[in-house]
Amino acid sequence: MPKSRKNSTREERIDYEIVVDAYGPEERAMGWYYYLEDKLCFPFRAKCTAAQVVSPLKKGETVEVLRLAPEETCTGDMLVLIRWHDRKVAIPLSQLTAIAENESTDQALADWKYWVAQGYRF
Repeated sequence: MPKSRKNSTREERIDYEIVVDAYGPEERAMGWYYYLEDKLCFPFRAKCTAAQVVSPLKKGETVEVLRLAPEETCTGDMLVLIRWHDRKVAIPLSQLTAIAENESTDQALADWKYWVAQGYRF
């Protein structure tokens, strides 16, 4: 994912709402987990914007996002459970764009994709 321009509003939200008081990778991961759990309105429809080696989705494929994957699976990346070919599969949230969702979901997803695009790590 190409690095995007700095967005001071988004940077402030990340620093003061999402990873505030997080002193290590686990705390940053959990800050993101609980922020996304609170802001994403599940279930929602999403479109795959980029294929990834760790995901079965192809670019352009549309899926139903059911919820965040369990906490213990989100220590290196934020994963969501989707319904895919009659199964539930965990995929990286960063490869999705919500389709016709609400402001809260759109903002949270954009925040996460921004974090990833900036090259930030837990």
